[in-house]
Amino acid sequence: MKGIVLAGGSGTRLYPLTKAISKQILPIYDKPMIYYPLSVLLLAGITEILIISTPRDIDVFKELLGDGSQLGIQLEYAVQDEPRGIADAFVIAEDFIGWSSVALILGDNIFYGSNFGEIVRKAALLTEGCTIFGCYVKDPKAYGVVEVDDELNILSIEEKPEYPRSSYAIPGLYFFDHHVVEISKKVRPSARGEVEITSVLKDYLWNGTLRVELLGRGLAWLDTGTHESLLEASNFVEAIQKRQGMYVSCIEEIAYRKNYISKDQLLDLAMPLMKTDYGKYLVDIAETTKGGKGRR
Repeated sequence: MKGIVLAGGSGTRLYPLTKAISKQILPIYDKPMIYYPLSVLLLAGITEILIISTPRDIDVFKELLGDGSQLGIQLEYAVQDEPRGIADAFVIAEDFIGWSSVALILGDNIFYGSNFGEIVRKAALLTEGCTIFGCYVKDPKAYGVVEVDDELNILSIEEKPEYPRSSYAIPGLYFFDHHVVEISKKVRPSARGEVEITSVLKDYLWNGTLRVELLGRGLAWLDTGTHESLLEASNFVEAIQKRQGMYVSCIEEIAYRKNYISKDQLLDLAMPLMKTDYGKYLVDIAETTKGGKGRR
């Protein structure tokens, strides 16, 4: 399976913060926002990843992450000229996807939970159909909403409904087979001029190949579309890291634990960061944790 991080959009809700820089470069406590969705794909075992962003911002991501070789993965980049909706990402990524299944995660979504890595690893085994997730939220009106029966059969999917039929929001993490490209190409833009991901999901639903996994109370899902949610996400990450002493969405640590890089490679990544707690944490991981033999 391949992966896509959609880090586009104009970020106007966060002006003036995003007037000159991508939202996904903004810090969530001690690391750039894009580290969080990228870490989800790494936890799922996905090592071929396409980052899609705007013409203005794409070079910033290239400078930050390079070709991914320092993490033992392969990163590619593509441009979305203007915000045309989530499903447009699959059209842009057609050549990248090829005949592979693909996971897409939005660049402003943050997930945290003790068994989340296992959840996404299993989801990444998908070869046919589509898997989405459902997160219980207090006010689902601002999200796509999935309605299920007692046996988790999907009854309906709605995009930002005024009167939601369910309290289960669909977070920005999706797993598809390769047919998602041809389906996305057929979707007509909505009234707001975007190729809606909900339309793609409904196609899978009508074909009987859409499944949902409800995420329990032990998993935190945060999006960062407002100034308040940015602050809340940073405070959340700070609290977890200070209380537990383990970092959230540390892509270097994940690469090491997944054996994508060796101990020496991890230490090399840590050296330029030794004036920070982040760098010292990487050294501690290298010295106290087994694994990290690197790719052979």
